[in-house]
Amino acid sequence: MNAPVPPPASVDLQAILHDAQIPDVLDQLDRELVGLAPVKRRIREIAAFLVVSRARQSLGLESAAPSLHMSFTGNPGTGKTTVALRMAEILHRLGYARKGHVVSVTRDDLVGQYIGHTAPKTREVLKKAMGGVLFIDEAYYLYRPENERDYGQEAIEILLQVMENHRDDLVVILAGYRDRMGTFFQSNPGMSSRIAHHIDFPDYSTDELLAIADQMAGQMNYRFDGASRAAMRDYVALRVAQPHFANARSIRNALDRARLRQANRIFESAMAGGGTSSPEALTLIGDQDIRASRVFEHGARDSDG
Repeated sequence: MNAPVPPPASVDLQAILHDAQIPDVLDQLDRELVGLAPVKRRIREIAAFLVVSRARQSLGLESAAPSLHMSFTGNPGTGKTTVALRMAEILHRLGYARKGHVVSVTRDDLVGQYIGHTAPKTREVLKKAMGGVLFIDEAYYLYRPENERDYGQEAIEILLQVMENHRDDLVVILAGYRDRMGTFFQSNPGMSSRIAHHIDFPDYSTDELLAIADQMAGQMNYRFDGASRAAMRDYVALRVAQPHFANARSIRNALDRARLRQANRIFESAMAGGGTSSPEALTLIGDQDIRASRVFEHGARDSDG
């Protein structure tokens, strides 16, 4: 009978980092997301924990898989989905997720409309997510105590069981508004107890939103000049004070509308005999393309246009 192989005397952490290319993923996150220093710091801390846990396992110091279920709280458009994708990549590279994919769902994907409908829907979603990350947006909508016939609680109970029994093959990330998630966890202590990492996503500052606008425009081969950048700053100052502002999502919507106005402006010029357009003209978002937004109209509300 062969004797058990003893664990190594030491482990090379640099080799683990190099083989898993964790610094590359963290660098990519830095490039993808403007600001969010507290979030990036927490992701780095979790990555460090996973690397050290992997090293401890190789030395025989740990056997059980760590609990990695998470809660992402914050307003829309603050990067929660992007961070979930990068976290799944980190988990996969370090061997904590077989596939490293992300399955994004909401209540409608999990909860049925009649008796016997919820369990198969929830289990089908969980089956697709195994080996990766299940991202549940606006998770608090699973719990509706005011409706006695609501089947959300059934989905929660199935989730709790799988989160506990299959935590070595599935990471669940619950996401939503900060205050509503707090109420959800208070009403569902079993779910709260299974969340190992809580990460809060702050709103972007005006300067960060302008940097996001520059980044998004550049990725689409558009640009601002001094006048249009000033117009975008004025737009942001007005839009953040209006209802349903969604951070980077609202900036993207505003850029889409500005691109439409720019295209229409160039088209109308051509129809009027304006001749050819240079690359400079085709890439420039003008201040008039931004200031035509309804956000600048007196009393205008709830618009990314």
